[in-house]
Amino acid sequence: MSSSGGQPILILREGSSETKGRDAQRNNVVAARLISEIVRTSLGPRGMDKMLVDSLGDVTITNDGATMLKEIDVQHPAAKMMVEIAKTTDNEVGDGTTTAVVLAGALLEKAQELIDKDVHPTIVVDGYGKASDRALEILKNIGIKIDPTDKQAVVKVATTSMMTKLVSDEAIDLAKLVVDAVSMIAEKSDGGYKVDIDNVKLEKKPGGSLADTKLIKGIVLDKEVVHSGMPKVAKSAKIALVNSALEIEKTEFSAEIRINDPLQMKQFLEEENRILKGMVDKIENVGATVLFCQKGLDDVAQHFLAKAGILTVRRVKESDMTKLAKATGARIVTNLEDLMKGDLGSAELVEERKVEEDKWVFVEGCKNPKAVTLLIRGGSQRVVDEAERSMHDAIMVTKDVFEYPYIVAGGGAPESEVAHQLREWSNKLGGREQLAAQKFADAIETIPLTLAENAGMDTIDTQVELRAKHADGKKWYGVDALAGVVGDLQAKNVYDPLKVKEQVIKAAVEVTNMLLRIDDVIASGKTKAPPSPPGGMGGMGGGMGGEF
Repeated sequence: MSSSGGQPILILREGSSETKGRDAQRNNVVAARLISEIVRTSLGPRGMDKMLVDSLGDVTITNDGATMLKEIDVQHPAAKMMVEIAKTTDNEVGDGTTTAVVLAGALLEKAQELIDKDVHPTIVVDGYGKASDRALEILKNIGIKIDPTDKQAVVKVATTSMMTKLVSDEAIDLAKLVVDAVSMIAEKSDGGYKVDIDNVKLEKKPGGSLADTKLIKGIVLDKEVVHSGMPKVAKSAKIALVNSALEIEKTEFSAEIRINDPLQMKQFLEEENRILKGMVDKIENVGATVLFCQKGLDDVAQHFLAKAGILTVRRVKESDMTKLAKATGARIVTNLEDLMKGDLGSAELVEERKVEEDKWVFVEGCKNPKAVTLLIRGGSQRVVDEAERSMHDAIMVTKDVFEYPYIVAGGGAPESEVAHQLREWSNKLGGREQLAAQKFADAIETIPLTLAENAGMDTIDTQVELRAKHADGKKWYGVDALAGVVGDLQAKNVYDPLKVKEQVIKAAVEVTNMLLRIDDVIASGKTKAPPSPPGGMGGMGGGMGGEF
């Protein structure tokens, strides 16, 4: 920096850099658009997948925008903001992550065109703000209200979510499993539904094929029965969930017991056995045939449990204990003394089964489960990993529809309709904001055009045809990427949740407006460590200074 007299004044650390004005803006826009370009080709049912290799050599093959951007180690601050909107959209609605990033990239590109023509960034930001409010209104007006208990309608939404993924061939079957799972755990409240997706447990195991994926009305535990003498199957099981260890507690501080007589030693050991037997008797007396223990089990306790014929699993994760309680209706008991008959849960079948190389315990046939498991199978680890991500997206969109029961057709149809109505509305705006609103319409139109591009269609022909259809009042016409034509997506049963579309616009506009407001980037130089003084002690002191 320099004063008005031209005298240089150093106020930044040595090595710091500053980018101002148009250059700062352009750098940020270019960095953000590069992120958008990475995911752009993976949009839609004809989108391509990405292979990501991390520093340890682990490979991820995915079509999911949020997963791609999480795996890439992004350094540029503007690019990081694009990664953030993908993460936020994923957490909020679970789908539409690629769409949000592509739309943000398009909005920035169109904004840059206006800024290059000397339109002030603040005017662009205001125009985008008004246009996004109007776009959300248009979406709400064209949204179709559905009944979440109408499984056929919800299955269509879940299927659409998975048609763009690796699992597209099995999408309909998997969508039915997902909708069944969410229907079981959805809870009615205040005239609507609440869905906690943590109650749908996803377990994955390579082997078989995607068609072998199953919904289990209960919980699958990746544990085995602790003792070979225990039964491996319990029908009409009465289940006890115990949070405490079936062990003799060791003293917290070191203690010693002085024994002068072998008889005392015998009594001491017998007393330990008697306490453990008392614990097992307590479980047996309340009528439990299955025990899930969150903590450890003494060998002697295992022996008594085996003799009593109680199927037992130990060291069950806390999250699984909570799910077991919801699935079976059992109450988790912290103190074994408090265990009563009313605390037991029930299931038609508890069984240890071999899944590939491992032994897992299946708790099935729960009467009214509030927690269920989807057991995902597939040809290889990569396939089941991607299937898990796809099913997570499908679970999230099903949740969205349950909690906010409005849907719109997919294939870029709602975006084309929004663009059409925005252009007509923008004519009423005055001044340069009108230009920003028109650019917003152009940007939102890039979604169907990208779908067309990824399907190998001609984007100009597609754009002309889409505009003609929407001007003609055909609001559900979009890009039927599988057939490679512009068609009626409602007739094809392609639907997205309205909540996803709204979140995509909100997230993209917020990150765009935040980046457009930046006109100065000041990057600090890296701090250099002070040189260590010579000599043994001095060197040591320097080392310690680095530690704290």
